[in-house]
Amino acid sequence: MTKPRVLISDQMDPKAEQIFRERGCDVDVITGQTPEELAKILGQYDGLAIRSSTRLTKELIDVATNLKVVGRAGIGVDNIDIPAASVKGIVVMNTPFGNSITTAEHAIALMFALARQLPEADASTQAGKWEKNRFMGVEVTGKTLGLIGAGNIGSIVASRAIGLKMKVVAFDPFLTPERAVEMGVEKVDLDSLLARADFITLHTPLTDQTRNILSAENIAKCKKGVRIINCARGGLIDEVALKDALDSGQVGGAALDVFAKEPAKESPLFGTPNFISTPHLGASTDEAQVNVAIQVAEQLSDYLVHGGVTNALNMPSLSAEEAPKLKPYMALAEKLGSLVGQLAHDNLTQISIEVEGAAAQLNIKPITGAVLAGFMRRYSDTVNMVNAPYLAKERGLDVREIRHDREGVYHTLVRVSVGTSQGERSVAGTLFGKDQPRLVEIFGIGIEAELEGHMLYIVNEDAPGFIGRLGSLLGESGINIGTFHLGRREAGGEAVLLLSVDQAIPESVLRTACGMPGVKVVRALAF
Repeated sequence: MTKPRVLISDQMDPKAEQIFRERGCDVDVITGQTPEELAKILGQYDGLAIRSSTRLTKELIDVATNLKVVGRAGIGVDNIDIPAASVKGIVVMNTPFGNSITTAEHAIALMFALARQLPEADASTQAGKWEKNRFMGVEVTGKTLGLIGAGNIGSIVASRAIGLKMKVVAFDPFLTPERAVEMGVEKVDLDSLLARADFITLHTPLTDQTRNILSAENIAKCKKGVRIINCARGGLIDEVALKDALDSGQVGGAALDVFAKEPAKESPLFGTPNFISTPHLGASTDEAQVNVAIQVAEQLSDYLVHGGVTNALNMPSLSAEEAPKLKPYMALAEKLGSLVGQLAHDNLTQISIEVEGAAAQLNIKPITGAVLAGFMRRYSDTVNMVNAPYLAKERGLDVREIRHDREGVYHTLVRVSVGTSQGERSVAGTLFGKDQPRLVEIFGIGIEAELEGHMLYIVNEDAPGFIGRLGSLLGESGINIGTFHLGRREAGGEAVLLLSVDQAIPESVLRTACGMPGVKVVRALAF
């Protein structure tokens, strides 16, 4: 049997090459190639292990005729064209947890550097000055650390901060009260965190919901003199607003390891007093580089030799026999998870996945993974069916799987329920024609709809004239309606409207709809 061939195209710890050979792969280490040089040899390999230097573009993917899997030794995959890889059937993996301790420690190091003005004091002293009275720092002991994002890295930062006798408050939609107690932190909303924190550190992915989470408006809500650290993603902070806040004294100091545009050769923040910057060093320790090299080699070799899938960004964990039967169910499950995640995402304590009818005869694990992937994609830029269950567990979500042998109204049914501060909320769906996902119930109200593209969800009091007024609003705003679905509990009671539209709905239209008589909830959805 021919051994799988693997190319390591970026500098990587030698242990990676060793692991590939020990696990039955032939491996070549060829680094520093231009895209043109790489294109000439890439077609020879089944696997590719990279870091950040190699850019796997569509052009390279098109000539990589034998490539089956690419592994990124690290978490960021901006240098891989994942859609192009998916079209070609190439599995894309990363190693999202190998840098956790290193990144957390860098955040703590920057916090200390801000607290004691270490870079400026060092520069002053080495310049021959002795400005002992100029650099008056603050203790971290007894101070409040605001944690935006309490996942893997955030929880490590919290444990270090607690060891430093700091009080930690955390904002994370997925952090349950039980997990907060376990971590020793106080779960708060964002406004409360901003008002109370002496130091703020960010540990959340960059998504549409988290982009500029520290905007000018939110920075203004902070305690005057707050110190801000970001070792997560560029774009979480409005850098121009941060510059203004440093100049005015609203922010007492800021330390960024990441920038909206990298490499950050220029920035409005450069040269600003009380600002510290590092060139994306969160993962730059010997230990972290060894960890990610070992992990990427283990993952790629397991896939190439045994078919095992770990931390894949574009492939579910499925056997070849299960895939055809489960594929339509997974599509349904992901849409239901996404719907729940967009409609009921605050103060979540548990999520239940129930299957009945034909669905109860299948392997529920991939269905659960698909629900969780859809559910958490709103908040994470690297979530997938493989790592979604881990991320849910990490945040303390109680995930329950329930299989019913009973036959219901539908020949097959998948129901997703979440526990919220307002009680349980659930949605349910079935398959039409054995492979067409269809919503059939939302929060206790029967309604049949396809979940596709841009949609508008409205809860209102059932009354004459509402549909006409809403149609007029959308028409006057130039928004074309694709499909229109209605459901209600009873005549004159609470009604649900779910419609698809041809484009994203502007905020101004949502606000106007929210102000219409009888309207209780307005939410734009995207699938």
